[in-house]
Amino acid sequence: MKLIYQIALFSYTILIRIASLFNHKAKLWLKGRKNSFPYLETQIKKEDQIIWFHCASLGEFEQGKPLMEKIKKLHPEYKLLVTFFSPSGYEYRKDNPLIDYVCYLPIDSKKNARKFMKLVNPKQAYFIKYEFWYFYLATLHQQNVPTYLISGVFRANQSFFKWYGSFNRKMLSFFTHFFLQNKASVDLLNSIGLNNITQSGDTRIDRVYENSQSPTPLPIIEKFTNKKPTIIIGSSWEKEEEIISTYIQTTDKEFNYIIAPHDVSKAHIDNLITTLDSNHLLYSEANQRNATQHNILIIDNIGILANCYQYTDITLIGGGFSGSLHNILEPASFGNAILFGEKHEKFHEAQELIDNYAAFSISSLDDFIAIVNHLMMKENLQDTKNAATKYIKNSVGATDKIWEVVKNNF
Repeated sequence: MKLIYQIALFSYTILIRIASLFNHKAKLWLKGRKNSFPYLETQIKKEDQIIWFHCASLGEFEQGKPLMEKIKKLHPEYKLLVTFFSPSGYEYRKDNPLIDYVCYLPIDSKKNARKFMKLVNPKQAYFIKYEFWYFYLATLHQQNVPTYLISGVFRANQSFFKWYGSFNRKMLSFFTHFFLQNKASVDLLNSIGLNNITQSGDTRIDRVYENSQSPTPLPIIEKFTNKKPTIIIGSSWEKEEEIISTYIQTTDKEFNYIIAPHDVSKAHIDNLITTLDSNHLLYSEANQRNATQHNILIIDNIGILANCYQYTDITLIGGGFSGSLHNILEPASFGNAILFGEKHEKFHEAQELIDNYAAFSISSLDDFIAIVNHLMMKENLQDTKNAATKYIKNSVGATDKIWEVVKNNF
């Protein structure tokens, strides 16, 4: 199985090389990894005490950030190294002042893992949610470096729990401790003999709750919404944009609409505009004078979505029709009623929000219309908004639970 794993990684790298000829992200993926070891060789100092966090992408970084902040606050003598697998994480967080060192994770191999460990010499390692790299984990284990999985989630259909999953289960044996989001994940690891587990919850909730208590003001968004009922489409893909475009053109209800596409390229924005009526405004062109002259605002940049939710009421989140649901905890933290596509089985927080009457799963425009109509009935919207904020408040505390276990290693 180890040989198959190595062949799969080699094949993946070859495919990335081919894709880099015409794909910008693939090109960044390759270029970034060429610089990783030279960067570590020149930046890491021998006397540094390194805590290593590995994140797949941007979402995992945000998931790990509350613990990074706690470490920095209580033990500023430690340096934080964050590695990313994906360009979408590295490119947007490489200059974050919380991080002392940041680079792409070199491709997983015995040689790379040993070289990485020699250069970094981490005192502890944290892998966020679902990153499993055999040679890095094995080397950490061999060198007795405390290694943790935080905000982990497991599902019964994963290879760890199949008859052919011995190689994958071996990777799990390298972890010092697991911090898991839910009881179902705890039970699955228990079923394969792993008991070094704490059901801590999701550190993302700590992060979104903290942000909701002191959000960044967005004067243009506030002016646009003007205290009028507002529906926001967050990180939208084609299906969500199709639904909201048709709804806008057919409804007699008076809403303001904010559309924040996942893809903010000019080509995509231009295509989106063709599906809308003329009463739209781009955020890049908005100001205090023209913001109230339109009822559709298109967010054509990245970085403000999380704070837009403080001004909105109903959120349709993208990715739920493809199985790649985007962040639903951010709108929940601001008390939005939340809708998303029916393919959300990989996201346990989606079902929990549904069970708590704070969110709704939809499969069509008709579903969207029915739920919005329901929410516009007396008290229904406020009850749903209250349920969302209650869910977030009741789920805060994962970072503190993790800290209680790991603090003795500092």
